[in-house]
Amino acid sequence: MQAKDLMGNPDFVFDKERIAIFVDGCFWHGCPRCYRRPHSSRKYWDEKVRRNMARDKRVAAKLRRECWSVIRIWEHSLSEPKKEVARIKGKLAVRSK
Repeated sequence: MQAKDLMGNPDFVFDKERIAIFVDGCFWHGCPRCYRRPHSSRKYWDEKVRRNMARDKRVAAKLRRECWSVIRIWEHSLSEPKKEVARIKGKLAVRSK
């Protein structure tokens, strides 16, 4: 379930366990593995991606201060969903104790 009322609008939320999951697009969030700087309008895109990355850090820090666990999943990792599901299950197991 997506939480529109939680800062950053996580893509999925486990309220009881206080886990917020964000699925970040590799281009829009500056993936260190996949991001390719565009050839045109570089100044615009550099600033746009930098702002997105700074916002992601602010959001995660605020949620953690509010006792939320934050999981960020890169778009490219969705090609191996079992890994990400295992990661989420592990966090759920720890947080539901």
